[in-house]
Amino acid sequence: METRLARWFSDTHDGRVADEILRKCVHCGFCTATCPTYQILGDENDGPRGRIYLMKAVMEGEPATRETLLHLDRCLTCRSCETTCPSGVRYGHLVDVGRKLVEERVSRPWRERLTRLALRETLTRRWLFDPAMRVARRFRPLLPPPIQAKVPRSRPAGAWPTRGHRERVLLLDSCTQGAMMPAIDRATARVLDRFGARAIVARGSGCCGALRHHLADERGALAAARRNIDAWWPSLEEGVEAILINASGCGVMVKDYGHLLRNDARYAERAARVAELACDPIEWLERKLAGDPSDLGSVSTVGGAGDQSPDVEDPALAAMRVAFHPPCTLQHGQAITGRVEALLRRFGAQLCAVPDAHLCCGSAGTYSVLQPELSRQLRDRKLEALHGQNPALILSANVGCLAHLEGGTETPVRHWIEWLDARLAHEPAR
Repeated sequence: METRLARWFSDTHDGRVADEILRKCVHCGFCTATCPTYQILGDENDGPRGRIYLMKAVMEGEPATRETLLHLDRCLTCRSCETTCPSGVRYGHLVDVGRKLVEERVSRPWRERLTRLALRETLTRRWLFDPAMRVARRFRPLLPPPIQAKVPRSRPAGAWPTRGHRERVLLLDSCTQGAMMPAIDRATARVLDRFGARAIVARGSGCCGALRHHLADERGALAAARRNIDAWWPSLEEGVEAILINASGCGVMVKDYGHLLRNDARYAERAARVAELACDPIEWLERKLAGDPSDLGSVSTVGGAGDQSPDVEDPALAAMRVAFHPPCTLQHGQAITGRVEALLRRFGAQLCAVPDAHLCCGSAGTYSVLQPELSRQLRDRKLEALHGQNPALILSANVGCLAHLEGGTETPVRHWIEWLDARLAHEPAR
């Protein structure tokens, strides 16, 4: 694609990134075939190719309009287009730059500004979000259905393992997951314990910055990234070699710290190192299982017995017939496809076929709040696909997707590592 970026933009860091990405686009339109919003709305400007033209126009000096902002707001940033693109267009990085430019040039109505401010400042602060979620859970039956659907049902989390291990793994202390679904972190810690590693949460770490990043709060997002790097660095200097992130949306963000802080002289090198060590649970487990491709018994008893049991009985986790929803942030953002499914099969799961597994469920961080109608349509389509072969349990890999899907179905919805934790705990030793 030929570009003539405006002078005020072309020599900036963002301008150079945008120019490189734009020049790779060949207008082929393959991306529109896998874009969830284009499939629903049928508008060229609500597909990646159209949005690229809109952003390019602003970058070349044309005025940004309220319509430009609308079409960029409707983008889920699912990055399915990146998986499809034969030219390697990094749409996710481009839309980050485009949104920032348009946000600076188009004034939002005060209600939109207030909503976005509330989401940005409450969801990312544990001291605000945690008590709010506890209150919402207590009065959940009395809440209006749309709000009730965003409050996950409470369930026991089980014990955090206390045994010491020589190997230590950093675990992200994310902003919403601890309050919404604490069982995920507990299950993750128990799985690590079973494989001979201790999960540690660094004091001072917290929100990865993704929510602020996608709400065009670049300063706040980078501050969150720097805070986490500072909190993790002492452990990395002591030899910790993995930062495990069990929410795939957060995983994409942390793996992008190197890019986001590439121009920060103080943090660039450390950010690149953190991004290199960040991994999804499936990546860490694959490394652990690499030397033992078939013996379930030896895997299930690594580390011995002791306090690794979940200490809770969740009937849903006994299900073997499951449907897996790979979040966009896992399959497109992190390019991890088919690997969780392979592990689930290895440990005995009977996976149901799910049509159009590449399409977004409509959660997308705050998208379900800011674009409720589109989000609901996407969720309904996704649940129809997931229910196609009547699974007893739906599994996924991101807290936002889990909560979003759970709000629209009576079928239990869990993180896949919760299922694995329960499976390992009840597997007889050999």
